[in-house]
Amino acid sequence: MLDQKYKNEIVPGWVSEHSGVNRMAVPKLEKMVINVGFGSAKDSDKEAEMVIDELRKITSQRALIRQAKKSIAGFDLREGVAVGAKVTLRGQRMYQFADKLFNVVLPRVRDFRGLEQTGFDGHGNYSIGLEDHTVFLEIDPNEVVRRRGIEITLVTSAADDTEGREFLAKLGLPLVQEETKPKP
Repeated sequence: MLDQKYKNEIVPGWVSEHSGVNRMAVPKLEKMVINVGFGSAKDSDKEAEMVIDELRKITSQRALIRQAKKSIAGFDLREGVAVGAKVTLRGQRMYQFADKLFNVVLPRVRDFRGLEQTGFDGHGNYSIGLEDHTVFLEIDPNEVVRRRGIEITLVTSAADDTEGREFLAKLGLPLVQEETKPKP
């Protein structure tokens, strides 16, 4: 599993590659946050329950309902209305989900050639946006009423994007390699 790969391969390799680095200073995956917006389902309790149930199937964990923090008239949105659901994974479940995401789900995405480098936030964390949640094996496409986007954020303890990029690549995140352009 991915947690064993981290302990047995990544940590010793990182310590030997980065001389003078303590084992405790090696970046680690702290948590994964999975978000799904309700969209038009915010008006339908039945459809919102279906979204929450699908998120539970995908993550094997109960979802937390997210509510609007303020009213926005242009979006016909009132404060306190349910607008989405999220799950935060840590520990063993996080590593199992990450392994499934890297090796099963992402290769199932149509025309997948790797993830872009633009998903980093400046602090070593990486966000992935999937347009269709039916790429997960737990979801039966024939039972889905509406295909939904899903956002997955990998939160690391890396100091910056360079360190986070290197760590996540060693973990198995399929990132597209940056092309070095010759300077004119």
